[in-house]
Amino acid sequence: MEELAEAKVVTDAGVEGCTHARHRSKRQVLLIDRETLEAVDLRPGIIRENITTDGLNVNSMKIGQKLRIGETTMVVSAVCTPCDQLEKVRPGLRREIWGRRGMLCQVIQGGMVRCGDPIEKIS
Repeated sequence: MEELAEAKVVTDAGVEGCTHARHRSKRQVLLIDRETLEAVDLRPGIIRENITTDGLNVNSMKIGQKLRIGETTMVVSAVCTPCDQLEKVRPGLRREIWGRRGMLCQVIQGGMVRCGDPIEKIS
């Protein structure tokens, strides 16, 4: 994953160009907070999240929470469960990050997301 200054997010699909972007999937966009990454000594993007937040406790969000991020509207659709791919980043990381892997979202309204855009809970 590479850090982008902006990305196009497609309605009911995800981040344009992302291999995980799929219509009707609950796994369209993965959010994780910078604070969690720092706590486990990881750099943004290394665990393949689409959006790294700052100052928002992603893991405390409830399923169904709607978010406005840049020009987009998303809904939190699932807890992201750590998978074996994390072991390629660092042995033991799957267990270390259990319960803090982030939240998955579905895209209700696409648009551009830019670095520094505020994230607003809308319902």
